[in-house]
Amino acid sequence: MNNSATRPAHEKQWLGHPRGLSTLFFTELWERFSYYGMRALLILYMTARHTDGGLEFDVAIAGAIYAVYTASGYMLSLPGGWIADNLLGHRKSVIVGGIMISAGNFMLATPSIVLFYVGLATIAMGTGLLKPNASTMVGMLYKEGDARRDSGFSIYYMGINIGAFSAPLICSFIGEQINWHLAFVASGVGMIVGLIQYVYGTKYLGEAGKHPAPAKDDAEKQRRVRNFVIGIGSIAAIIVLIIILDKTGTADITVERVANAFGIVLALIAVLTFAWIFMAGHWTRVERNRLLVIVLLFFCAALFWGAFEQHGSSINLFARDHTNRVIFGWEFPAGYFQSLNALFIVIFAGVFAWLWLALGRRNREPSSPSKFAIGLLLVGLGYFIMVAAAFFVSGGGRVSPFWLVTAMLFHTFGELALSPVGLSTVTKLAPARVAGLMMGVWFLAGSVGNYMGGRLAGFYETLPLPKLFAIVALVPIAAGLLLFMFVRPIKRLMGGVN
Repeated sequence: MNNSATRPAHEKQWLGHPRGLSTLFFTELWERFSYYGMRALLILYMTARHTDGGLEFDVAIAGAIYAVYTASGYMLSLPGGWIADNLLGHRKSVIVGGIMISAGNFMLATPSIVLFYVGLATIAMGTGLLKPNASTMVGMLYKEGDARRDSGFSIYYMGINIGAFSAPLICSFIGEQINWHLAFVASGVGMIVGLIQYVYGTKYLGEAGKHPAPAKDDAEKQRRVRNFVIGIGSIAAIIVLIIILDKTGTADITVERVANAFGIVLALIAVLTFAWIFMAGHWTRVERNRLLVIVLLFFCAALFWGAFEQHGSSINLFARDHTNRVIFGWEFPAGYFQSLNALFIVIFAGVFAWLWLALGRRNREPSSPSKFAIGLLLVGLGYFIMVAAAFFVSGGGRVSPFWLVTAMLFHTFGELALSPVGLSTVTKLAPARVAGLMMGVWFLAGSVGNYMGGRLAGFYETLPLPKLFAIVALVPIAAGLLLFMFVRPIKRLMGGVN
């Protein structure tokens, strides 16, 4: 007898997985649609002329804003995870985050410069609440030891890339060829669609993320709320102080000074996080050695993302200013190139997974540090292609789009060699009692990388393009070669983890 009709909602299946996976799959698809749709537009909108509906910022200013915004989304995943664990639960955190993302995009759709900045901050906070907690709930759908878990995350990752692929195609067309503000509306509507299906689909999630971690007693509950109020109050006080200093003329508050201060805070967070980890824990020698490897991989990942995340900034500007985008008499939007990375991941992710398995069967699979080095070299080689392209446009001409396509293909190969390997390696190396914190540290590496990448893109107008792209190329290549030289001692520090 088929009793699937009477089975509880959270026990129903989708592609052989818990039905709740489809809810989170489409939530993340639409969240990434909103994020990558807006990201494909942001620096182009900020640097477009007033007559074209843009803000007409200098690239240095636009790069600073882009750096702080993209870094914030990753950095705020740390407090976003804490809020879910201690106050709201993961399920409500996703809803609140989605509402904030939608509201932020609608703020960007207005002509107000104040709402532009408030909108960016609101989207970053919403991303910090939604993204880590949706991913956490995917893991909660499976019981411990369920062999379907890795496959479920692979399906979920596909949703990310479908959203990342489709968003630039739609939003760039609307923004670059119709109206910038309508494109931000499209990003906001996309997130609303994701929220509607999420709320409808929560019945399939069972108990996953429904409640925060239980407090031991009432005193702990009160302490959680107090810490949250202190955190929010401190942020509000800093904002008010900045406004007062600016309005009274006591300090000249500029975008670049705010970005510089943000960079200092970000560096301090990274340094203090690692200092606290090493000083607060009573680690065995093996655990301490493994934590040292995580620190090393953190810096390598930050350098990688600093180069890779030029896609939304300097690569985006190069596509607009120096790339021949005319096909059959129609000039396609520059933002279309932002879809390439997601497309290449969909095509080649399986190829890389097969390659590692094939090499593993022959005992020739590279170690995790070696894969990191390969990723750094590949992203650097991609930028050497951009150096050659930049030489060709020095006289004011335009190059074939295949220069960008080839460069971004190398970048994607680098991502596939480093990013999933890094995520897996951190989970293996991290001592169990700080495993969650180490995941936050991994996101923090992305934050540092995004910040560095955005600030470097600010030199797009002041440095010769061949020199700019050469710097972006040489730093990860040097780091990759250095990492290759120390693979063996690093493997010894890993204490048997490969």
